[in-house]
Amino acid sequence: MDQLIRLMLAQDPGLPWQTVFLSILMAFVLAMVIAWVYVQTHQSLSYSRLFVQALVLGGIVGAMLMMAIGNNVARGIGIVGTLAIIRFRSTMKDPRDMMFVFAGIGVGIATGVRAYAVALAGTTIFAGAAFLMKHAAFGARQSHDGQLRVQVPSTPESDAAVKAVLRTHCRNWTLVALRDVEQGNALEHCYQVSLRDPALQTLLIQDLESLPAARGISLFLQQATVEL
Repeated sequence: MDQLIRLMLAQDPGLPWQTVFLSILMAFVLAMVIAWVYVQTHQSLSYSRLFVQALVLGGIVGAMLMMAIGNNVARGIGIVGTLAIIRFRSTMKDPRDMMFVFAGIGVGIATGVRAYAVALAGTTIFAGAAFLMKHAAFGARQSHDGQLRVQVPSTPESDAAVKAVLRTHCRNWTLVALRDVEQGNALEHCYQVSLRDPALQTLLIQDLESLPAARGISLFLQQATVEL
């Protein structure tokens, strides 16, 4: 078996098969770490098991390509031309997913050129930064918990009753839209609301439902990432 592998690598005597195996194995392990970090820090609405597997496979492919190219410029041009033929139709709605793709491929490239220290250090710092930004809520700028819609008769009394309920359950609220419904006999109020206790959101709905002629009540809670 050893002689067969040596024969296969005879065209590149400076790259022993043990080094090839170690580089690809290390790319696999570090790409698995990147994928695990992605699973643990995932916050958007959509999740794909196949995407996680692609992160691992991308690291292996990156290592293979870098070792296949080596110092041969012709090989590099040929591989670039081959990749240009392939059309990647997958779209990523979350820019953070793209960074994990680059991280997986970057690990493969680093191990492919035998820069093992770079691969280890990069994976460690990348994983630490991902966990830190998740638990520290880095970049968060959410001043409201959700959007509330309610339809009430177009009278001052109805408007005052809605605001009384909001004062009871909300720290603050902002009227963002008013829309005529039922040929002007009613108004649909749209508020951005910040709840005093998000766990008691059902009480807000129940109090609004108890108002005379109130209908069309809906509360849309904001998520970490909204995807359309």
